[in-house]
Order: sequence, then C-alpha cells, then structure tokens
Amino acid sequence: MSGVRVLAVDDVHAALDELCRLLRDSPEVAEVRAAADALSALKMIQAEHFDAVFLDISMPGLNGLEVASLLAKLTDPPAIVFVTAYDGHAVSAYGIGAVDYLLKPVRAERLADALTRVTRIVASRRSVPEPVPARPDAMPALPVESEGRTRYVRRGEVKYAEAHGDYVRLHTSTGVHLVRMPISRLQEYWEGSGFARVHRGFLVALDAVRELRSDSVGGMLAHTDLGDVPVSRRHARELRERLLQAAQRGELGKR
Repeated sequence: MSGVRVLAVDDVHAALDELCRLLRDSPEVAEVRAAADALSALKMIQAEHFDAVFLDISMPGLNGLEVASLLAKLTDPPAIVFVTAYDGHAVSAYGIGAVDYLLKPVRAERLADALTRVTRIVASRRSVPEPVPARPDAMPALPVESEGRTRYVRRGEVKYAEAHGDYVRLHTSTGVHLVRMPISRLQEYWEGSGFARVHRGFLVALDAVRELRSDSVGGMLAHTDLGDVPVSRRHARELRERLLQAAQRGELGKR
C-alpha cells in the first residue's frame, strides 16, 4: 500500500514541530500536515482525508478527547493516536477507540509501533471494497385519496396498472384505485420490483400473469385474474423473457 496521510495536532509549537519531523522521517508516512489547535484540525479533517490523526490531549478550547469523540462519529474516521505528556487519560483514550497512546517526549521506537498499528488498520480498510448501498424500496405503497380519506394500496395488491391521462388506475382484487401519477413515473418506481411495461398504457405484475393469449387481430394479451392486459409487439419479447426468468427463480404463481 502507499504511505499514510497524517495530521499532527498540538498547541505547543515546539512539540508540534518535533512530532512532524519524526513523522516525516517515518517510511510509513506519505504526507504530514499540522494544526496548532483543535478547531483548525476539525476544519482540515472536514476538507481533506487523513488516514490518521496524532492528537495532543491538553489543548485550550476543545481538548483532544473531545476532538476524538467528534471524529469517531464520522462515516470514515481517521485512526487516532494520542500524544500527551500525561498518562492519566489512557483509559479514556482507549475507550474512545484510540489506536495508541504515546507519552512525550515521543521516542522513535514507540512512534514506529504506533505507525505499524495505523498502517494495519488503513490497509484493512483499503482492502475492503466499498459496500454498494442497497437501492431503497421505491413506493411499496401508494396513497389513494377518496371521499376525504387516504388509504394506502400496497404494490403486492396490484395486478396491473392502466394509464388514465395524468393518473393511473391500479387494478386490485378489492377494486380500482385512481392515483395522480403518470404511468412512466410509476414504471420507474416499480419496474425493478416485479412489474413490466407491456404497452404504452399498461404495467403488469409478472406474478399476476396466468397465461399469454392471442387476441382476435393477432396481438398478444397477458391474462390476469382481473382481466386481459394488452401487450404491444415491441414489448412482447421482453415480457416473455421476464416471465421465463421469473419462473426459473420460482417467483410466479405466488399471488
């Protein structure tokens, strides 16, 4: 792996300069930045990515423990190494999740040990691929306004949807429900959840299709328990393929 980016934070300039010098002399470190107070450090961490922060504890304003507590809430927090003249905060430091706790004056050997721990953590993070966020379930239910009341029609209740101007009619076993939404928008929401666009004016639930039929003029109809849904020629092949795939996965006939 390439070297780590480190931010050193200490309000005592001589101590900060010495820490930066030691870090720059370490082969594990690719870049060192410095901050002379907690507020400057937080601003830099917001603006840039750091693999590790070497942090003094006793500082005016926010102390190092408070800064570390804030950093721990980040989505991708840097590794924290405390560098302090006092050994009384070690329990609190490790409780926050510090990687190491160095006492001043910092010896090169102890710094090397701390950097070894940091590089192991950074390497393990870099080796894990970023998780692909799950696509949220879009519109699992739609609100239907009727006579001053709002009820929710669940996607699983709908056998097919029919365009009706700026509205869609949702055909369910309990009736037909009118929702103000263009069918193209409903397609965007439901196409990845078992619905297929089969006609300019129709969406059908794949597991609601009982069979495919021919109509009197050679067209195709998708037969459901609530009636036949027209299938245009441009959508016929795709519908057959999706029904076959759904059957292979055992997803048909569940309604």
